[in-house]
Amino acid sequence: MALDSLYELLMEELKDMYHAENQLLSALPKMARAAGTAGLRKMFENHLLRTEDQVCRLEQVFAELGVAPRGKRCKPLEGMLESGSDLLKYGGKRSVIDAALVSMARRIAHYEIAAYSSLVGFAERLGEEQVAAVLRLSLEEDTAANDTLARLAEDEVNGMAVAAGVAEDTDS
Repeated sequence: MALDSLYELLMEELKDMYHAENQLLSALPKMARAAGTAGLRKMFENHLLRTEDQVCRLEQVFAELGVAPRGKRCKPLEGMLESGSDLLKYGGKRSVIDAALVSMARRIAHYEIAAYSSLVGFAERLGEEQVAAVLRLSLEEDTAANDTLARLAEDEVNGMAVAAGVAEDTDS
C-alpha cells in the first residue's frame, strides 16, 4: 500500500498502535508475575489498567474517524517483547531479572511515546483536534510511566541488582 497522504499515514500508525497496545494486554500480566519486587509488580499491574484505557481510546479515535478498529502487526513491539522474553528464559537472580524487566519496559515506553507523539502531531496537522486530544492522554500516561520506571530503577531495582552481583563476588 502506498502512503499518499498524511491521513493514510495516520491510519497506518493508529493500526500499529492498536495492535501494540493489544500485545501489551497479553504481556503485562506476564511481566507482573515475573517481577520480584512489589513496587515493580504494582507498576506493571497499573500499566495494564492504563493500557486497557489506551485500547478504548484508540477505539474511540477510530470511531471519531469513522473507521472500524483493527490492528496492523506491530513488529517493533513484537521484537521487544520477544527479546525480553528471551532474557527472562535465562533465569538468574531476581533483582537482576527485575532490572531486565525495567529495561524492557522502558524501551516499550519509549516506543509508545514516539508513536503517540507522532500521532498527535499528525492529527493536529490534519485538523483532528478531538483525535489529538484523546491521543495526547495516552502520550502523557506513557511519559509518566517511563518517568516512574526511571525512578523505580534508580531508587530500588538497579541498586538491588548491583548488591546481588557484589554478594556473588564476595561469595566466590
